[in-house]
Amino acid sequence: MSSEPKIFTLKQVLQSIRKTIEERYQSLYWVKVEMHKLNRYPSGHCFPELLQKEDGKIVAQISGTIWKQNFDRINQRFMEVVKEPLKDDLTLLMQIRIGFHEVYGLSLEIVDIDPSYSLGELQRERLETLKKLQELRLVDANQKLEFPLLPKRIAVVSAPASKGLNDFYQVLDNNKYGYLIERELFPAYVQGDLAINSIIEQLNVLKERVDEFDIVVIVRGGGGEVGLSCYNNFMLCKEIASFPLPVLTGIGHSTNLTVAEMIAYRNAITPTELGEFLIQIFREFDLDVRDLGERLEASTLYFIEQRLLELGRSSEQLHGKTKENLMIRRHQLDQAGQLMQYRTERFLNNQKRQQEINQQKIAEISLRFTQTERNGIDQLHAALLNTTEKTLTNQSRNIKEFEQTVRLLDPINVLNRGYSITTINGKIPKENDLIEGAEIETKTKDFILQSTLTHKEKRDEQ
Repeated sequence: MSSEPKIFTLKQVLQSIRKTIEERYQSLYWVKVEMHKLNRYPSGHCFPELLQKEDGKIVAQISGTIWKQNFDRINQRFMEVVKEPLKDDLTLLMQIRIGFHEVYGLSLEIVDIDPSYSLGELQRERLETLKKLQELRLVDANQKLEFPLLPKRIAVVSAPASKGLNDFYQVLDNNKYGYLIERELFPAYVQGDLAINSIIEQLNVLKERVDEFDIVVIVRGGGGEVGLSCYNNFMLCKEIASFPLPVLTGIGHSTNLTVAEMIAYRNAITPTELGEFLIQIFREFDLDVRDLGERLEASTLYFIEQRLLELGRSSEQLHGKTKENLMIRRHQLDQAGQLMQYRTERFLNNQKRQQEINQQKIAEISLRFTQTERNGIDQLHAALLNTTEKTLTNQSRNIKEFEQTVRLLDPINVLNRGYSITTINGKIPKENDLIEGAEIETKTKDFILQSTLTHKEKRDEQ
């Protein structure tokens, strides 16, 4: 006869499970786990979701418990070390006790959390991001961009209510030199996990307006290492490193540089320091311009003085040379006039002597004729007189025309008619004298012109 099966209540079974677990797992264990959600209740107790992932897939999952008294202690220590409170999506090293409750089931009671491990995780992400950027050759890509001479148009990526943004604007607006710097705010979350996509989104907006700005600045107020962990994110750092404008950061008081600060064109510890850096650029440019202006003024004055001295010396030399050339030309003209006068007088004397000879010949011929031939002689005499008179008239007219021609050929009259006299080295130029670079002097009625031969072209005789 079979015996009746022993029947247990659910509570008895669960109590047995709890007893077994309590006997088996009496120690505390350190466990590396990802806290997906903290799930803090108004009571102060927390029931976080704990995960383990491999290749992006969840391979283990369980609920956890942090009682209020433990949470207050753990969170206070976490803030002292990491400078931020516990939050979702952190990889943590927890000290846990395995527990079982008849109502709430199996859970891990979180007794403590090692905050220094969280800092180590941040460092690991930082090194991985740097390695990826090095593989893509982007670590110094933004730093190789040409920085504008004066960054007058600034695109500012920051939270509108950020104290760091206000400090940055205060430095720009209240600079004692009165420099005016244009800026436009592109609002974004600048800390925490939301900052990654928010900043990337605004950088993508800026890429469409890259010609409107000189530089981009990312500023935020102070914060701890975990608050800055978003600036170690690979996707965000990749966008900053490859951005077509210089990106400057002023994202807090952290002592250890984030990857974003390392790969940015320039980083400052605070927004205030970043603003002072930009004002200093304007100040140095201002001083350089002032110094250049003073040196330019001094150089200009020195140049003018030297040119005036040279002009004075050249003027004296030109005056002496001109006076000498005028004396030479006057002497040449006097000689030409005297020669012309001599030739004219000699011609006139020859004509006069010829006339006297002709008259003597006429007288001799007239005496040879007899009285009987007087009428013929008289007629001939009259004809001769008539011919002589015409000859003398023609000769006189020729002499006058020659004199007029002589006067017209006088160099002074030639100049008065609009012609000019061209000489090289005081002589009428010959073909051998006409070489490039020859100094030519051209004399007109009112001027003496100095020129240099640059080109000659032989005239076509046809």
